[in-house]
Amino acid sequence: MPVDDLEAIKQLKARYFRLMDTKDWEAMRREVFAHDVVVDTSSSGGGVIAGAAPFVAFLREAIGDVVTVHHGHMPEIELTSATTATGIWAMEDMLRWPNGMELHGYGHYRETYEKVDGAWRIKSTTLTRLRTDFTQPVVE
Repeated sequence: MPVDDLEAIKQLKARYFRLMDTKDWEAMRREVFAHDVVVDTSSSGGGVIAGAAPFVAFLREAIGDVVTVHHGHMPEIELTSATTATGIWAMEDMLRWPNGMELHGYGHYRETYEKVDGAWRIKSTTLTRLRTDFTQPVVE
C-alpha cells in the first residue's frame, strides 16, 4: 500500500524521535537526515551544525548517556513541490542525565524536507524552546 507524502513525512519525524531515544545513531544518520542537513540547536545551548554526520556526532556526545523521551505533536506540513515540504511540530521532551539532573522542555521544530530517491529526509531543522524546566540532582 503506497504511503502519501504527508504520511511519509509524519513517519520520518516519528523515526527521528524513536532513533534519538533509542540512541541508534547510524540509522538516524542514514534514514532521517539529508546528507547536507542544517540543524540549528541555538535554543538548546548549541549552535548551527551542517551535515548529517557532524550533527549525529554532536548528539552522541551531548546526549549519548542521557535517557531521553521525545514527543512530536500536531504537525503542520505543507508540500511546496513534488520533492520539497515544510513543517512545524509542537514538541515535548524529557531528559535525565546520569547524575540525576532532569530537563522537561516544550517548544516547536520548524523544518524543511526533501524527497531524494523516493524517500523523504529532513533538510533543515530549528528547535525553538518555549519553556525549559530543570530539576537539579539530589545531593546526599
